[in-house]
Order: sequence, then structure tokens, then C-alpha cells
Amino acid sequence: MKKLTMIALFTGLITVSLSSCRDKKDMTEVEETVQEMQDKGADIDISEDGDKIKMETEDEKVKIKTDEDGDTKIKQKETD
Repeated sequence: MKKLTMIALFTGLITVSLSSCRDKKDMTEVEETVQEMQDKGADIDISEDGDKIKMETEDEKVKIKTDEDGDTKIKQKETD
């Protein structure tokens, strides 16, 4: 019984140590901006092709545009 308990304990420790060392995916600037605006409760409008994203709160407007080359432009404007 003691051997079974020790095996379970070591298995648990190895599982925890391996899962904590896993690389976490870094969010891109666009993903961070969208997440931030969602947290603020923004109205989000995405174009049909997904190239333009417009987000608006009472205090802020953000536009994200992706061109044909895959370059993104982020425009932020605070409203008074």
C-alpha cells in the first residue's frame, strides 16, 4: 500500500511540474487590444472578410485594419 501511495505521489508531482513548464502562447498586439476592449464592454464590429475590426466604448474608439500583405494597423482614439 505504501508503494502505491508513493507512485501516485510522484506521478502527481511530475504531472504538475511538466504542465507548469509548458510554454504559454504569447498574444499578438491585435489579440491583446481586442481582449482589452472586450473587457471594457466595447461594441465590436467585424467586416465580412475579417480585414477590419471596429470597437467602440463610451471613452474610446479602436480600428484595426489588415492589408493584403498581412500588415496590421491599429488606430486608437479617445473620445471626450
